[in-house]
Amino acid sequence: MVKSCWNPSAEGDSGGRVDGLLWCKDLGQHMYGEFSMAVIQANSMLEDQSQIESGPLSSTTSGPYGTFIGVYDGHGGTEASRYVNDNLFSNLKSFASEHQEISADVLRKAFSTTEENFLSLVRKQWHVKPHMASVGSCCLIGIICNGLLYIANAGDSRVVLGRSGTGTKQAKAVQLSVEHNASIDTVREELRSLHPNDPHIFVMKHRVWRVKGLIQISRSIGDAYLKKAEFNKEPLLPKFRLPEPFQKPILSAEPTVLVHKLHPDDQFLIFASDGLWEHISNQEAVKIVQTSPRNGIARRLIKAALKEAAKKREMRYSDLRKIDRGVRRHFHDDITVVVVFIDPNLINGGSSSYFPLSIKGGRFAAGAVVP
Repeated sequence: MVKSCWNPSAEGDSGGRVDGLLWCKDLGQHMYGEFSMAVIQANSMLEDQSQIESGPLSSTTSGPYGTFIGVYDGHGGTEASRYVNDNLFSNLKSFASEHQEISADVLRKAFSTTEENFLSLVRKQWHVKPHMASVGSCCLIGIICNGLLYIANAGDSRVVLGRSGTGTKQAKAVQLSVEHNASIDTVREELRSLHPNDPHIFVMKHRVWRVKGLIQISRSIGDAYLKKAEFNKEPLLPKFRLPEPFQKPILSAEPTVLVHKLHPDDQFLIFASDGLWEHISNQEAVKIVQTSPRNGIARRLIKAALKEAAKKREMRYSDLRKIDRGVRRHFHDDITVVVVFIDPNLINGGSSSYFPLSIKGGRFAAGAVVP
């Protein structure tokens, strides 16, 4: 039974609390169970954005209804991830109203429209804010609706399902999202097949595979400078300009979509930006969620990642906590975690009374470190 209603403030952090560089909503309720949400800032400006919406998934009162989760990992600046956070869900609701349902096609259209509108904004501001052409965001969304889970991903954020194990008490980790990072063999193969005449479509730089030697991901919202040749020129900074013109987009905004029928053994979902998965494996994350109290579990996952980040640098976790934003990026990335618990009784049409939920994670005031 959902008894609370949270409405995001203009700054998007109503319903959560800020503790230095940490933003968290330790426990809340959505249509189909409980959730926990947390964000830790490492960059000078927080580039991760996130949201949960539960209730109407269309612009009409006739439905569909469900829970929407979004994790948007920005890069090059905050503009793209904030734009996605402010517009993708409303675009999805428009297409859901038009089609009168949630479907893979609706998700793809929502991504496409959000991309097109952001690139139009980049074009309008080209002479005033040329850096907008080099700003982008990974985009991971999940929708629970009518017993189905829809996942759409562009970039390298990840969602992992915790499922009851057969004949064992330990939950099994099942990765549901497909990632688009040049470090993955299949992604490099896809890039090579799409650009057969470009021997430098991906380049090893600083011991990391990068698309055109510039960026690790192959799909995103934004990054206009690698999608539209019109931005491959001044006043864009030289470090982003390619020496040769390109005839077709190098990056794509097309998401990989999965539709999964929820099973009674499906216990919870962990949505997170790649900052978490750099330090914690899928199974480790699932084990932490399964063996810990729900209250504050997203924050607990972030703490586990930070402890591992400190260990890799041969420093104490307590010392890492003292490092301020900006400098902190040398030790770990911004990290967003949303843990969504699934109540099979509610999934299968059990009675539920709820108020619409809308909460956006992690927009910080300037300031202190985590105490």
